[in-house]
Amino acid sequence: MTTVVLSATVLSSCHTTREEYPDRGPGWGTGKHRTEHTTTTPSTPSTTTRNTTPRVDSSVPTEWQTLDVKLSRHDNRKLYYELKKWLGTPYRYGGHDREGTDCSGLVMQVYKEVYGITLERNSARMCENNCKAIDRDKLRNGDLVFFGNDRGINHVGIYLRDGYFVHASSSRGVIVSHLDQPYFTTHFRTAATVTTPK
Repeated sequence: MTTVVLSATVLSSCHTTREEYPDRGPGWGTGKHRTEHTTTTPSTPSTTTRNTTPRVDSSVPTEWQTLDVKLSRHDNRKLYYELKKWLGTPYRYGGHDREGTDCSGLVMQVYKEVYGITLERNSARMCENNCKAIDRDKLRNGDLVFFGNDRGINHVGIYLRDGYFVHASSSRGVIVSHLDQPYFTTHFRTAATVTTPK
């Protein structure tokens, strides 16, 4: 499978409308349920203690949901250990810490911690300015996977292996998903490796 480099249309952040995300269920996209982000001001952190229990996905095996997987010598252990700390972090628009994060905030912080690399804060600009497209079958630990719609890229996750990746879902927070899940198959835009130097 050949991956085509897309022109990364820059959106307001790594997301635009709630209906573009998986696991929202029926009704999203109708007038009474649809909400759009119309400002660029991030929400303030919640003053309540966050729930550290990951929101699970029944289509993902338990060992992947918790990242209690057997690592090989080819796996980047520091990456897995860092991502495991983020599992269960709630979604927060504009957030980039373990009190709450959005998709590009998660990727930006993990890359800074694991690789000492500073990435763009927006998923579309991250794809355009920090990455080089690769074939999906060439994905390795730490590569990025981008998703979107006809308006451009609006979501990003960090690839692990065997089709699994970590991302900040707008409804479930930071979780592990699989590229073959129907939503991600439909909205997959490109696989990429980071080329921005330290």
